[in-house]
Amino acid sequence: MKINRRKTSQLSVGKVGVGSDFPISVQSMTTTKTKDVEGTLAQIYEIASNGADIVRVTCNDIDAAKGLVEITQRSPVPIIADIHFQYKLALAAIEAGVHGLRLNPGNIRKESQIKDVAKAALDANIPIRIGVNGGSLDKDLLEKYGDSTPEALVESALKELKYLEDVDFNDIKISVKHSNVRAMIESYRLLAEKVNYPLHLGVTEAGPLPGGLIKSTAGIGTLLNEGIGDTIRYSLTTDPIEEAKSGRQLLEYLGLRERNSLDLIACPSCGRAEVDVIKVAEEAQNVLNNENIPLQVAVMGCVVNGPGEARSADLGIAAGKNKGHLFIRGEVVKVVNEKDMVSSLLEEARLIVEEGIEARLAKADENAAEIAQKDVDDLLTSQGDINNFLERKKSVVEITSNQDNE
Repeated sequence: MKINRRKTSQLSVGKVGVGSDFPISVQSMTTTKTKDVEGTLAQIYEIASNGADIVRVTCNDIDAAKGLVEITQRSPVPIIADIHFQYKLALAAIEAGVHGLRLNPGNIRKESQIKDVAKAALDANIPIRIGVNGGSLDKDLLEKYGDSTPEALVESALKELKYLEDVDFNDIKISVKHSNVRAMIESYRLLAEKVNYPLHLGVTEAGPLPGGLIKSTAGIGTLLNEGIGDTIRYSLTTDPIEEAKSGRQLLEYLGLRERNSLDLIACPSCGRAEVDVIKVAEEAQNVLNNENIPLQVAVMGCVVNGPGEARSADLGIAAGKNKGHLFIRGEVVKVVNEKDMVSSLLEEARLIVEEGIEARLAKADENAAEIAQKDVDDLLTSQGDINNFLERKKSVVEITSNQDNE
């Protein structure tokens, strides 16, 4: 099922296009001191290699601005300078060669200063993100609304937007982040009704794992499913690599970016399982993640239902009595010993990546399906038909044969 994205204007952050004509991009932010050029670049490379398309870097003092000169030239991805209170640092960051700015309307409040920055960004041909934050809202708006409500956040964004548009600056994206998930969702919905600029999604101050991950996914995922959002960031209190990974995986799970990482699905296990499904799933996750296998892989505890339930997976394994049924798109291609389940998954995953799914289906073991069916029949005999397949089929026959056909 395709998500119909909201139509927006388009802009470029360095080589990355942002807007409805482009794939949704993933952002993260460094935690290093920007004046530490080598340390910051090392983190940028790690973040980028884990799925981030754009990285934001703080520009909070003159040493940071100096560091940006070299960082922007050596970074593998576009760099956005995060500006808080001092507008001259925004001007310095532009001079340093950054690919975009993030301005917080609650911090830089003088209209003339904001317009000076916009004029400089216009001359440099770089975009600005209006980054409204529920935790640092303009005091006048807090007094007007009594709290950081969605209406207050959107009014703040629109006020800043007018300053930029007054000097004919239009390479703009906007965020209205809030730490409350429902307030965040409503803020973006309201903003999406009022502007056609690209929107940057995020739940601000989401916190550490696992809560921060859940809050961010709830907020960002809800809006993306509604077609709202053009670039995203998971604002987590953890290593920014996790932000990049989480953002990329969310987009892949929603079908909004091509899969380039592992998607492991697994049944929750039950008394029918012949193996420790949780343990097998964890082992499979580890070995497949280590090789960055870009497939959907299933680990199922039951050979009776497993291959059928996970037929959409590229590859999977279902546990039988001392055996594992290796399947591709629901078709059993090999039966292996229980101790070889994970290693067989890894071997087949490598071959699928190298040869493709159709080629691997064509190389299925000749008797794999027959052996697999015998295992299923044996399990049904020993454990009982938990889904009552045989009784249901018998009942269907009786019903149809006894029907009044007049």
